[in-house]
Amino acid sequence: MKQKHFPRGHTQSDELLDKEKLSGYISLEMKIIKRLLQINLPRGKSAFLWGPRKVGKTYWISHTLKGVEIIDFLKTDVLAEYISRPALLRERYQNHRGLIVIDEVQKIPAILDEVHWLIENRGLSFLLTGSSARKLRRGHANLLGGRAWRRTMTPLSYMEVTDFDIERIMVSGLLPPHYLSPDPIEDLRAYIADYLKEEVISEALTQNIPAFSEFLRVAAVTSSELINFANIARETGVSHKVVRTYFDILEDTYLGFRIPPWKKSKDRRMILTEKFYLFDVGVANYLSRRQPKIGSPEFGKAFEHYILMELKAYQAYRNPEMPIAFWRTSTGREVDFIVGDKELAIEVKGSSRVHEGDIRSLKALVDDGPVKRCYIVCMEKQPRQLATDIEAIPWKMFVEQLWAGTMV
Repeated sequence: MKQKHFPRGHTQSDELLDKEKLSGYISLEMKIIKRLLQINLPRGKSAFLWGPRKVGKTYWISHTLKGVEIIDFLKTDVLAEYISRPALLRERYQNHRGLIVIDEVQKIPAILDEVHWLIENRGLSFLLTGSSARKLRRGHANLLGGRAWRRTMTPLSYMEVTDFDIERIMVSGLLPPHYLSPDPIEDLRAYIADYLKEEVISEALTQNIPAFSEFLRVAAVTSSELINFANIARETGVSHKVVRTYFDILEDTYLGFRIPPWKKSKDRRMILTEKFYLFDVGVANYLSRRQPKIGSPEFGKAFEHYILMELKAYQAYRNPEMPIAFWRTSTGREVDFIVGDKELAIEVKGSSRVHEGDIRSLKALVDDGPVKRCYIVCMEKQPRQLATDIEAIPWKMFVEQLWAGTMV
């Protein structure tokens, strides 16, 4: 008889959960996913739900929001109908009761004027999902002027799955179909070809696919490093201006994000350049052709990326106002992340043993005076006090305390 696995924090008594509560789970190869995203809309309120393709928005809607009206613009017949006459939304639904979901809303920006009218004049509620806000912003679309909440869905978190294998996710990444796939490399190859290139063209974001493809590779190689537009432009073969546009495209399609430098240093001269990360560690490793094995330098870089993904997921689902920055001096001292109002400093090390030399940057930051707690998140098995204000903490313990709300 096969052993039953339950999501982290659940027990066998959860078998008593009713169908509605179980509807958020995916089970494949003894892995179970329960998404942490929650959107509890009061009557008359609406929301945008953004996130990259394959992050799980459509699945979450169909398995969490029972009995709602769904208008899916990925269906060509539905898209053709509304793109020629957006007013159909008002004509069909002005007397509707209950939530209306419009999937991939960015495909018809003009539909947002009808949504606005129905919210204002009929008190309707909408959930508007999309994988790109660029077309809406560039077309000066009606973004509802504060009438809709903003939510973002991220790739999977450690807290959403069972049997979490840190080395495996460095290959597969944490997009649900890739994480669950028996052959994640093939799925990543298809994702890069079909979405990161062709979808970008279909949204009329760029027509120069060879240059954009090379930019993706360079962006992956330099992910987690200070943005150097001149070097990236030289390697990509396009101008500085085009490179800046490409970074904007990745941000607008939720395929990457910037981390700003921390600027509260009292006495030191700081680096003010931003860093850039792709949205998923598996996508970044595939594009950069890295094969991060535990103990290798490549693993250290990918491990830092993964810890940031946990911080970004926590920020998206639990604390949208939580700042995430990094600290770097002009002399090269650097701390990976400074997080939250409690000013928690985090250095990430992909090694099973933290050494004295690994805490020098944190000591320099503590000497500067402004942070309140310092952790080295690492592969050690037990927590360990390294200095008065610095503790080594196993990564699983760190992630669990983060989601428990005791870290930030």
